[in-house]
Order: sequence, then C-alpha cells, then structure tokens
Amino acid sequence: MLLRIRVRLPDRPGALGQVARILGAAGADVVQMAVLERGAGRALDDFTVAWPAGAGIERLMEGFGSVAGVDVVGIWPTLEPQGAFPDAEVIGQLGAVPERGMEILADAVPALLSSDWAGLAEPAGEGAMLLVHASAGGLPGAALPDLEPLRPRAFTAPDGTQYALTPLALGAVALVTARTGAPPFHHTEVARLEQLAIAADAVLCGAPVRRPVRQQI
Repeated sequence: MLLRIRVRLPDRPGALGQVARILGAAGADVVQMAVLERGAGRALDDFTVAWPAGAGIERLMEGFGSVAGVDVVGIWPTLEPQGAFPDAEVIGQLGAVPERGMEILADAVPALLSSDWAGLAEPAGEGAMLLVHASAGGLPGAALPDLEPLRPRAFTAPDGTQYALTPLALGAVALVTARTGAPPFHHTEVARLEQLAIAADAVLCGAPVRRPVRQQI
C-alpha cells in the first residue's frame, strides 16, 4: 500500500536525509517527495512511500519523534498516479474522449491529490449544489456542504472532511474533491486542481460545454 506523509522539518542541510533515514529504518520505501513550502527556517514536505499492507505506523511515529524539530502533520493512504507525467496524461485522455472529458478528469483527481474521492457538482436551485458524477469512493446524489463561493479554494466541513474545489466547464460545474483523516489541502494542491480544470477547459472549449451525465445512485 501507499501512504502520503506530510512533515514539517528544519530547512537546513542534513534534515531531509534524517527524514529519509527514518523512513528507511521503519521499512518505508520512498516513491516520491515534494516540497510544498519553505520559509522562516522551516520546510513542509510530502513523501509518498510504499508501506507493508496491514502494518501499523507506530514505527514511523517513534522514528519521527526521535528527531528534534521534525513534526508529523499527517499520514494517510494514497494512490499512485499512472505514468511519468500524470497531469499531462490525464489531459491527453480527456482530449481523446471529449464527450466524457469532465468525468475522466474527476475520476483521475483522487490519485493526483491523495484524496478519497472527487466529483462534479452542478447547481440544484436555491444555492445548493448536487453531486452528479463521483469517482470511486464517492456517491452521486450525496449531500454536499456549501460550495459557495465557487472559486479555487480549500475548506474544512463541519464534520472534519477536507475539501478542495475549482470551477470547471467555464464555471457551469464545480470540480470537487474530499478526504478524511488527512491534513487540509495545501494551497499548492488547490493550484494544481485549478490548473487541471483550466487545461481541461482549454482542451474541451472547441466542443459545446456538456453537462455531466448524472450517475444512478
């Protein structure tokens, strides 16, 4: 299985190596790493690691706890996006099948952003939004929290679920994704979601904007 591990650590030579050694000693195989932010002598990094299925994370937490200045922000299951350039490949796929372009994009987002599910929501009257298409893990027709204002952003719902959303189809649809048991979506993740939507609109703008087909519950 794959885990996403978000850690805050000192931004100094050797700190990243310490984290890598902790992961290796605990039995985690690093698949990829991304620097989310740096400033004031600190860095926020995301690691995607291969981890034995069914194994607890106690060894990881003990290892991180042994290094001064290293704080674990979150550890949660994730999926591995396909291909060397997953964002570009997704845009290529929806360009090849434009009639299902928006659904293809939504189905790909959970692996790209380490979320539980993603979907397409459209206005349902009186300010409400209805989830009309959902990836695996989501439920079409499910109730959504208030998505207004419909702009690229992240927020935490009252039940603790983390959401990120951005307009799609020239603002006619909301592309929304969610995860639980994980940190809030970082602004770099929201920016990535927005760029995917912008690229999708650019590819699909040559054809009439089509509402997603509502899935059966």
